[in-house]
Amino acid sequence: MSSDMLILNRKIGEGIILGDNIEIKILDIQDGKIKIGIEAPKDIPILRKEVYDSVIEENQKSIESEFDISVLFNKE
Repeated sequence: MSSDMLILNRKIGEGIILGDNIEIKILDIQDGKIKIGIEAPKDIPILRKEVYDSVIEENQKSIESEFDISVLFNKE
């Protein structure tokens, strides 16, 4: 991960534009939680970071798995 990070302050109703077609908007702030809205094309996947990290971890585990696929075809 890059150590470069753009840090912005936003208020409710303000947004951030990514590229030409993604907008992130601050909808609400209550009790230390921020509610954001994301407008993006349907073909762009949007995942919470913890879900994304979990998917990456599971994919890595499956790559590292030493499953012998031949056992699926040698059922006698």
